[in-house]
Amino acid sequence: MGFWTAFLTTLGIVRRRVSILILGLDNSGKTTIIAHFIRASSVPAAPSPTSPPPIVPTVGFSLEKFDYENLNFTVFDMSGQGRYRELWKHYYDDTDGLVWVLDAGDKERMAVVREELWSVLSHKALQQKKIPIVFFANKMDLEGSLTPQECIAALGLEEIRDRNWNIVASSAVNGEGLNRGLEWLAGQLKER
Repeated sequence: MGFWTAFLTTLGIVRRRVSILILGLDNSGKTTIIAHFIRASSVPAAPSPTSPPPIVPTVGFSLEKFDYENLNFTVFDMSGQGRYRELWKHYYDDTDGLVWVLDAGDKERMAVVREELWSVLSHKALQQKKIPIVFFANKMDLEGSLTPQECIAALGLEEIRDRNWNIVASSAVNGEGLNRGLEWLAGQLKER
């Protein structure tokens, strides 16, 4: 980044562009989380008399953009369905940060989450980049969900020592914890 670009970014006149991957199994809340950030970053409009459109599962991937602080986020919302997970690796080279969303209430698939997560983290492209990761332990509003500490243990997150990471209890439906997680990730990206 040139001097003037850095200077204008510091002043908030120019937003630095960052690319983020949002990963996790299907039905974990990835698309709902992105929709929250897009709504939060857009100019407030007149209240709509109808409710927002329902969230449908992502097929393949979708590309979304939003601004937060002095950053312009380009987010690749990757489908978490099994047949699409092979696509994830094609986006590792160009990503600056990773958002991993897990359904903290889906205890039956926690072993699958762990397997997929460690497959991603062991990929050569991500081993070299050491990008920051924010984990959203999502669906905390549902009774019986694992706590963030239980998620750390179930996924073996304490073994991640080669990069910065954080886990945040969240509810994509009511927005709880989402801004805290994005704030942490934005801080990490600004330091890079």
